[in-house]
Amino acid sequence: MTTAFCCTNDMFAQKAERSHIRKGNKLYKEEKYTESEIAYRQSIEVNPRSVEGSYNLGNALYKQEKYPEAAEQYQQIVGQRERLLAENPANAQRLAEVFHNLGNIQMKNKDYAKSVEAYKQSLRMNPKDEETRYNLALAQKLLNDQQQQNQDQQNQDQQQQQEQKEQEQKQDQQQQQNEQQENKTQEQKQENEQMSRDNAQQILDAFLQDEKDTQEKVKKAQAKHQERRKTDKQW
Repeated sequence: MTTAFCCTNDMFAQKAERSHIRKGNKLYKEEKYTESEIAYRQSIEVNPRSVEGSYNLGNALYKQEKYPEAAEQYQQIVGQRERLLAENPANAQRLAEVFHNLGNIQMKNKDYAKSVEAYKQSLRMNPKDEETRYNLALAQKLLNDQQQQNQDQQNQDQQQQQEQKEQEQKQDQQQQQNEQQENKTQEQKQENEQMSRDNAQQILDAFLQDEKDTQEKVKKAQAKHQERRKTDKQW
């Protein structure tokens, strides 16, 4: 009784899953991607391990440019890669499409390194896919261009840093020269001021000496005059 009940539930779940997927496919063909997204999500609610539901949901999200969410669905399928290939080697075709779409998403994100790897994985699953081969060549070219641009930018940044360093060194040297010149000027000014004070003191000393000499001469003249007066009286 229990076994029969479980089988009945499984059959009902599979039927419900297929019904939601068929509904989603119909809406997807009509380009009603939002509505098809809802239907595919319903299929996954019934069977969370539904590869077809996840893949189709990823495609519906991709069409709506919901790239991170689409990539999440594709990654869930990639995580089941070994099991899927073990169950049925024909699943390689579905996995090739998953990797192809992941590569497209990484291309849009300009993450060319990851897109190259995704396209390579896709070609390992389906070596005859010319569209994937073309996308791989384009992604490799864009990756090389990006790496070259990054290298050029790095070289330019290094050159700018070197020029800025040299400019700063020149400014430091100029500042040092200015400071040295300012110090020299200040020292010269102090020397001149000291010389001026010394000259002024010398002039003052000379004046005082002259004054002293003059006074002594006057005293001598007065003394001599007094002496003469005394002599005159004696006469």
